[in-house]
Amino acid sequence: MGEDVDGHKVDRSRTSLLIQRLAPITGALVLASAGSAHASDDPDVGAGKCQVIKFCVDVGIGDKNGGSDGQAGGSQGGSGNDGSKSECKYTKVDPKPPAEFPAWKGADPKKNDLYFYGCTDGGQDNPDGFIVVPAGQQPPVVQVAPQVLAQRAVDSMTLLGPDIASPRAGGKYTVGVPMWMWVNQSATTYGPNTASASAGTITVTATAKVSKIVWSMGDGASVTCNGPGTHYTSSNGMAQSPTCGHVYSKTSASRQSGKFPLTATSTWTINWQGGGQAGQLTEVRQTNVQVAVGEVQVVR
Repeated sequence: MGEDVDGHKVDRSRTSLLIQRLAPITGALVLASAGSAHASDDPDVGAGKCQVIKFCVDVGIGDKNGGSDGQAGGSQGGSGNDGSKSECKYTKVDPKPPAEFPAWKGADPKKNDLYFYGCTDGGQDNPDGFIVVPAGQQPPVVQVAPQVLAQRAVDSMTLLGPDIASPRAGGKYTVGVPMWMWVNQSATTYGPNTASASAGTITVTATAKVSKIVWSMGDGASVTCNGPGTHYTSSNGMAQSPTCGHVYSKTSASRQSGKFPLTATSTWTINWQGGGQAGQLTEVRQTNVQVAVGEVQVVR
């Protein structure tokens, strides 16, 4: 605990702790110069002559259709991305911060250099974000497990739930009439989607693709489809879908809002390799729609 020139007490240890916690998160740090603080709104924190030190890490950014209602006898009326690369590296802090900067951890700034560790996808393996290296020497090679890089690559893909083309939320469907279900295909909603992540000399490349979609129809039925489904056309008449379909046996009139809540859950299978290793990851995404199912009204 110290006291500034205006008589306000300053808890320097608390300020130092706050600085340590904020530095790795924000990448910016405001250092208060000792001996010239002034009163602030918070009596426990002193403000004064400040030096703003910002650490920047280069960031690389990788790069609805109409159709049928999807029910026999009915009519109606994605997006892609290039693979992006995640990279982790050390960036030398220049100019050097003063000796009281917590990251020095007692090391002499005149004999050492300070490096900030960061990743282009926001990942961080060094909890402190900083390392001290003897002046003139290079920081150590970044060592990251290939499995960690594989997950970073996946995280950069922005994998989404199914882009449902049918059944559509605004469609009208009929009990006893075959419903055809299918999805639009894009890199982010179906795949394939490829991205890489690097650390040091290791680069891992991952490719993701939807392996199955499970449709929860809202009436208690569940349908598993191993592909995107088949697009319905009027020439199919009253036939059932050859790949992904369902027939409702009751109306949705008794449900809240008069519709069945339908959920399509996609399972993404991701194969990766790099750093002399290979493996497989799984991600799950969902999309929800409401489906109105009624009965044919016969006029006599």
